[in-house]
Order: sequence, then structure tokens, then C-alpha cells
Amino acid sequence: MAKHLFIIRHAKSDWSFDVRDFERPLNARGFKNAPQMALRLAQYSVLPQHLVSSPAKRAITTAQIFAEHLKMPVKNIQTDNRMYEAALNTLFQIINELDDRHDSVALFGHNPSFTLLTNYFADENVYNIPTCGIVHLRFDDAEDWASLSEGTGKLAWFAYPRDGE
Repeated sequence: MAKHLFIIRHAKSDWSFDVRDFERPLNARGFKNAPQMALRLAQYSVLPQHLVSSPAKRAITTAQIFAEHLKMPVKNIQTDNRMYEAALNTLFQIINELDDRHDSVALFGHNPSFTLLTNYFADENVYNIPTCGIVHLRFDDAEDWASLSEGTGKLAWFAYPRDGE
């Protein structure tokens, strides 16, 4: 059974507020892009069964918008404090600890670690995952999340709000 990992960078955030980075909300473009990208994701044959998000306001808000558009209970979104400002090895640990009942999981978080994670798993050369970008990695030979390691994934698709412009 294959495992599917969706790496979703938070939507565009608003820098005009005088708040800590962790509390920064989405801006108007973020609130426009997140539903659009969630609907794009909803068109694919493989959808996430479980959502895990950084607790930062911009990430959890993006996850909540995706949950609503994917018809998933917002209350079921798992937050993991380690995802905020996570190093690559921390994200790797979070993924290896995922519940094997889920064959498809979406992570909502931040760059630069999400771009590094994509390139680590898929041996790709993705330069940058833009805000609200979605990477779908497929692990065809994975029996469990703990078996994922460097180069074991394949980039199934990569989409972001402005890729069609």
C-alpha cells in the first residue's frame, strides 16, 4: 500500500499587523488563494485522510479552510508545536510518527523547511514552494510512515496559486 504526503505551505500572510510572527494572520490574497487551492486539491483522486498543522495562526487558518472545502471536520485537525520553525530532521520525525491508519496525510506549515523536505524525499530540485503551494509526494513501496527516508518518494504533482497565470 502506498503512502501519500501533501506538503502545503500556509497561504499569504499579513505583515501589516504589529504582532509576533506566530500570530500573523492571512491577508486578503491568502483568504482568496486558500479556498481556490483547496478546491484544486479536491479534484484529485487521492485526498488527505488526516491534516496536521503548525499551530501558527497563518498555518492553522489555511488548514481550517482546506478542511472545510475537503468536507473534513475542522476539529480533527492535529496541531504539532514542533512544526513551527521546524528543522528538516524535526519534520522528518513528525512524519515518521504519523498514524499508519492514514495512508494519505496533509501537512500545513512553513518554508524553508517544506521546500527542503520536498527535495529530501523526492530527490527533486524544487526551488521554492510559494505560499499556498501544494506538493503531493507518493511513496509507492511504503508500508508505514516510519519507513520513509531520503529519496523514497516521487513528486506526483506540484501546484500553487499563480502557476496557471
